[in-house]
Amino acid sequence: MATRTHLTSLALACFVGVAAAHAQEGPKIFISVDMEGIGGIGTGRMTSAGGKDYALGRELMTEEVNTVVAAILNYVAADPNNDPAEIVVNDSHGDMQNLLHTRLDRRVTYIQGNLKPLGMVQGLDASFDAAIFLGYHARAGTEGGFLAHTGSGAVKGLWLDGTEVGEGGLNAYYAGSHGVPIILAAGDQTFTEQFAALVPTRTVATKRAIGSSVAQLLHPDVVRTRLRDATRAALDDLAGAMPLDTGGPVTLRMRSASTTRADILQAIPDMRRVDGTTVEYDARDMTEAYALIRLMYRYVSW
Repeated sequence: MATRTHLTSLALACFVGVAAAHAQEGPKIFISVDMEGIGGIGTGRMTSAGGKDYALGRELMTEEVNTVVAAILNYVAADPNNDPAEIVVNDSHGDMQNLLHTRLDRRVTYIQGNLKPLGMVQGLDASFDAAIFLGYHARAGTEGGFLAHTGSGAVKGLWLDGTEVGEGGLNAYYAGSHGVPIILAAGDQTFTEQFAALVPTRTVATKRAIGSSVAQLLHPDVVRTRLRDATRAALDDLAGAMPLDTGGPVTLRMRSASTTRADILQAIPDMRRVDGTTVEYDARDMTEAYALIRLMYRYVSW
């Protein structure tokens, strides 16, 4: 009787173990979506409330997000042993109220509004398996970058430990400080080339700049097809994705558009003046650096 009970318990334990082995937690993915690099957007006015074709720009932005979301969810659902993926979408352009959220895939959650301490990376933490950047652009002062800037038109350059970064690089370093890799980034061709030189990841070019305010565009359907394929490939390689990290304390440096702006920034405790328009600060980690940079954007934007 004791032997039979032991065998029954052993069989039950094996069954539970096999069931647990087959149940795989779905990935948790963070999507930060800017607007300038969205497929089909070819003028600055398409990215600004009240501008010509801004309504179309919002539609293009929303559909691009939905394309990537569907690719993630379909990829994960293809294996019946997977739990569903969890996806958080963060509107990361301007006032951060651009996505047509009632038309977003209902299986995502989203963050909107500019009054958030961490802006484009609000909500991103170590619980995520990966991040994706959509609609991004090159850093300030980049030749051949469509609508290129870094945070504010009054910022002329931003460096982390001596490496010049734009919004994409800054956000990738923040994600990396939490152990989160960037598995896909999309935007104009200059952005993708610039970003790939810093971050080992897949990229999709949505357009090619002819000048700072003019671009030669791919059709949005072509962009979405490429994004769909790139998303699947990125998920195939998710286990080998590597985060970008500064490894601890970080020195940030910002060059502004005027000496007056640098004067204002220098009023921040422990901020050092480098030259007429440039200041720097030693942050204890990327979270402090990012939050301070957000404040600095505000101080210089007037």
